[in-house]
This record gives sequence, structure tokens and C-alpha cells, in this order.
Amino acid sequence: MTALLDQLSVVPARMRASAPRVINADPRAILRAAATSLLALALSTAGVTFLESPAVGIADASPLYLVAVVAVGVLHGTRAALATALAAFATYDVLFTEPRLNFIVADPREWLDLLLLLFVALVIGRLAARETERAREATGRARESEALFAISRTLATNASIAEAAPLIVQRLAAETRMARVWIALAIGTGESIIADTMPGAPVPVAASVWSLMRAPADRPARWVAVHAVRPGVRPAIGPDLAVWGAPMSAGGVSLGTVWGLRGRSFGDPSREETRLLSLAADQLALALRREQLSTEATKAEIARQSDALKSALLDSVSHDLRTPLSSIRATAGSLMDPAVDWPAPERFAAGRAIDSEAQRLSALVQNVLDLSRIEGGALHPDLEVLDPRELAELVVARLGALDGTREITVELADLPPIRADAVLFDTVLGNLLENALRHAGPDAPIRVGGVTRDGWVELSVEDGGPGVPEETLPRLFGKFYRVPGRPPGSRTGLGIGLSIVQGFVEAMGGRVWAERSSLGGLAVRLELPVVPEPPDR
Repeated sequence: MTALLDQLSVVPARMRASAPRVINADPRAILRAAATSLLALALSTAGVTFLESPAVGIADASPLYLVAVVAVGVLHGTRAALATALAAFATYDVLFTEPRLNFIVADPREWLDLLLLLFVALVIGRLAARETERAREATGRARESEALFAISRTLATNASIAEAAPLIVQRLAAETRMARVWIALAIGTGESIIADTMPGAPVPVAASVWSLMRAPADRPARWVAVHAVRPGVRPAIGPDLAVWGAPMSAGGVSLGTVWGLRGRSFGDPSREETRLLSLAADQLALALRREQLSTEATKAEIARQSDALKSALLDSVSHDLRTPLSSIRATAGSLMDPAVDWPAPERFAAGRAIDSEAQRLSALVQNVLDLSRIEGGALHPDLEVLDPRELAELVVARLGALDGTREITVELADLPPIRADAVLFDTVLGNLLENALRHAGPDAPIRVGGVTRDGWVELSVEDGGPGVPEETLPRLFGKFYRVPGRPPGSRTGLGIGLSIVQGFVEAMGGRVWAERSSLGGLAVRLELPVVPEPPDR
């Protein structure tokens, strides 16, 4: 790659800004045009000889040469038509004008006829050739438009430039008669090839390198010779090949180059090929720039969300850990004070308070660990066939006994077995019940229900508390989200309990959502798949 960069380094003092290049004449095309012209002239001469013979008796059959001029103009263009017109004029003068076999014309009227023949032949040849050129140009423009549409569609339908680039270089190679096309992105002072019609082949070191220079306004771009091989470096390819490059830039930023290797027998790239390379390079540059900006915006958003999550986690942890830690330290300090004589019942109550606050700390830490497992993709549920009613009743009994202040109503129908993880299921239902006990208020009813619907078991935890505003329902499962305006006396949390619920339920193949409860507060419902019954044998 270093050799390529050295060979393509544009040195202003040595740069030769050439005028728009004339397409090199293809010797094979010249031979084909000459052969066609000679054949047409021979056929026309034979026809004129026959028509002006005594058997037919036409005095002047020279207009027959116009057919040859038109045919050559249609097939080979203006230059071949004009050359054929001049050759027809000379042929008729030498072979059919007295005195014959020389360019001397005895009768002035013959001069007039010859000059008219020449004039008409030149005009008709030019018109025929121009119409043919227009038709070819229209066909070329149509192919160019089709190629550009294909490139645009490729860029639009692929997820990234890396996926679209291989298809684009294949298209450009086919449309521009390049032996090889590759796309190189600018990376620092070097280049990185992202697509190549000859993947793995070494980058060619050419003696002739041309770069496309864009002109201001609507003037066409032109090819400019750049500083080629540095002294002491021999070209790796022969002199019959040249490298052509169309730079990609957007917003004044150089993004890379579309390179092509082309045989000199094809001449310089035509106007259509140059325009296609230029427009393709522009489209690629815009797509690359959009992809870069999108990547930068995504990274910035990820960094912003990460910072927000870290801040929210630190704020929540520092707030929610401080309270139980302060309570534990105060109670433990009192117990350790030798000046205080603690009666046995009070000492037991202090120990139970320490244990309760320690359990609260353990739950907070466990929630943070669960969230990190979900976020890190390390959650792998151990799915097995379970009885949802039995699991739900165990969780309700445990939490009801721990709370001791209210009764939790259980309305579970006969539920079919489900495929779930027992630990995750226990955590999900436990978090939902704790959330209801924490926020519903001391006198609000709480109900756990379960029904079967269309191959799913739907479990719900509802409360008769104040509920949440309608607009906050979609945000309840967001990390560290806390509903504003909590009722006085309600306990706070990290705001990650429902996030853990959602992560665990989805890991088990279910879904969870929140809505208004018929009891007046909040209802959180979750669905888990029913285990299909075995087929009858």
C-alpha cells in the first residue's frame, strides 16, 4: 500500500493538468470502418457501372454513392462518413467522368454535378452520423441512468457500505470496461480496500496514473495525470495498462477513491464512463459520510445513555443504601454501648431490625446483579415444566407472612403446566408483589390472578392503590424509572424492579405489560407459554 501511495502522491509542481483528453483511436475500429467504407464504395461502384451501362442507359447514377455514405455514417460515425463522401467523389470523378482514369474534368457541367454530389454526400453523411450518435448517446444515457439507479438501490437496500461495495465495483467494472475496480477508504495517511473485483490481488503499480478532477459549476470533469512511479520503483504492470481514480469527498472531507485498471486499447474513459465514475464516487461519498455521522451519533447516544445510567445507578444506590446502612450502624452502635442496659425484648427487636435492614440491602444488591446479568447477556434460564399455580401460591404465602399487615387475594384457575425457570419465576412474581405492597398503600387490596388464553398462561398482580398516570404506563419498565408524585409514606427503591421483571419474563419466552386495574390501581400482567400436550398414541 505504501508503494501505491507514493506512486499516486500528487506533487503540485509536477502535476500536468491536461486539457480534456481526446479518446485514443482504436486501430481495430479504424480497420472496421475502412473495411465497411471500401465494401460500400465497391458495391456502389458496381451499381453505378450497371446503371450507366448501355443496357440500362442512365446518364448519371452518382446518387447511388449516397447510400454508401449513409450506411457508413450510421455504422461508424461522422468521420467515417465524411471520408467515404470524399472517396465517393474521387471514385466517381476518376471512373465515370470524362476523361476517365484521371482527375481532369472536361465538361463544366460535370464539375457542378461532382461538387453537388460531394456537398450532398457530406451533408447526408454528417446528418446520418449525427442521428446515429444521438441514438447511441441516448442509449448510453439510459445505461448510465440504469447503472446509477442500481448503485443507489444497492446503497439503499444494504445495511452498510461494506455490504454494498462489492456489488458496486462489479457494476462499475461492467459499465466502464475496466479490467479491475476497487474502492479504497482513506485512513490517516493510508488507504484500506473495502471492495475489489479481484480480491486479494496486489495493488497495481502503474507507470500511468490519472485522477478525476471536478470542474466548478456544470463543466464536465477531466482526467489529470498525477505524479506516477517514484524514482527507483519499477511499474508492476505493463505500459498497455493505466490506473484511473475518482476521488470520493463530501463536505470538503476526503473519504477515499474509486480506482480502476484499464487497458489502453479501450482508450481513455468516454464522457459517459467518466460521468458514471464521477457520480458513483459522489454517491459513495455521501453514503460513507452518512454512515460515519450515524456511527458517531450512535456512539454519542450510547455514551450519553451510559453516563445517564451510571449517574442514575450511583444516585439510586447512594440513596437507597444509605438508609439501611445508617439504621444498621445506629442500632449496632447502641447495642455495643456498655452504658446502656438493654432488656431482652428490646435487644431482640434491635437484632430483628438489623436483620431486616440487612435483608433489604441484600435485595438491593441482588437486583443490581440481576440487572447486570440482563444487560450483559449472561442470563441463561433453566427451563423446565412447572405448575404455575403452585409456584404463585408459595410466593404469595411467603410475602404475605413477611408483610403481616394485609391479606393478598389469590384467584388462580386450574392452570396448565408452563415451561419456565423456577428461580426466575419466583423473582418475577416476588418483585411484582413487593412493588404492590410498597406503593399501593396500607389499606389497598392486592389480588393475584391467573387464567389461560390461546396457549398462554396469563398471571396478573393488581392493587387498589392510587395507580400511576396513564402516560407513565409505557415507561414503567425502564431502568431506574420512578413514578413522580409517589404517595406519602411509600417506600422508595432503585427503580429497576420492573426492568428485572421484563428481562426475566422475556428470557423465558413470555411478555409483560402494565395497565389500569379493575381495583382502581395498577395491574401488571405477564404471559408464559403453555407446555403443549403430547400427541395421542
